Amino acid sequence: MWRLFFTDMPGSSFSGPLPELSEEGIKIKNYLKQHIDIIAGKIGERNIRKYDALRASAEYIKTTFCNLNYEVMTQNYMVSRKKVENIEVELESKSNSGEIIIIGAHYDSVIGSPGANDNASGIAALLEIARLMSKQKLERSVRFVAFVNEEPPFFRTRHMGSRIYARRSRQRNENIVAMISLETIGFYSEEKGSQNYPFPFGMYYPDKGNFLAFVGNLSAKNLVRQSIGTFRKYATFPSEGVAAPSWIPGIGWSDQWAFWKEHFPAIMITDTAPFRYKYYHTPDDTPDKIDYDCLASVVSGLTHMVADLARAFLEK
Repeated sequence: MWRLFFTDMPGSSFSGPLPELSEEGIKIKNYLKQHIDIIAGKIGERNIRKYDALRASAEYIKTTFCNLNYEVMTQNYMVSRKKVENIEVELESKSNSGEIIIIGAHYDSVIGSPGANDNASGIAALLEIARLMSKQKLERSVRFVAFVNEEPPFFRTRHMGSRIYARRSRQRNENIVAMISLETIGFYSEEKGSQNYPFPFGMYYPDKGNFLAFVGNLSAKNLVRQSIGTFRKYATFPSEGVAAPSWIPGIGWSDQWAFWKEHFPAIMITDTAPFRYKYYHTPDDTPDKIDYDCLASVVSGLTHMVADLARAFLEK
């Protein structure tokens, strides 16, 4: 059975005490905290039942992108007689290669939860990576996309925002060479036994929930390996990676699934959500649960990773 999985990853995971944040790291931390406090604190639960809050979070994301001098585009569609939207901006390539890397995160929260970690943490990271990269000129276009309707009752349905978006990308014949889903990335623990797994991963991975996970299906194994290898070159933060069949619990639990449906290479980057975070999908998923120092270190490493992927040869 284990031959179905790819666990051998390039480079070495960072180990030891985490270094103190640099001046730039503190700036990143403050921006991340501001985004999460507004989205999950001030706005709170946001979904089709809390429609005004869903609209408020979309407006906040669009305003933030505009303030970074991006041109904001939206993909609107109707669900439950309400208009919802995916939000995108693009850092165009200098080479006109036509190749696109998508960095995505969903901005809705599950019913009954303010969704600080799931997934204001992913949206905050998306906005901050967009800020840090806003003046870069790269070989591939980098598109930052905030997806609506990832959570139930739309999860893995035709009304899921990323499903709508990926289908349109296929219809347009867009050359998406990598999609990276930022999903629930704000909680870390050094306690032994704090990390759980679906069988049989517990036999092969650490029992401390102190790492960032890179997860893909079997078709995305090269993207998993290249992404985590690049992250490890720059990040002073623990990381683990796996490519495994999508039927295993957790492997396809975010927006990367929608891109797999359209045969685009896609991975999820996550703190492993319910396998570590006891406040997952509860009213207690609040901004005070986020480890902002760790999240800042993660975002710094991810920014370097995305920039490298937008320059490097990508394996098919």
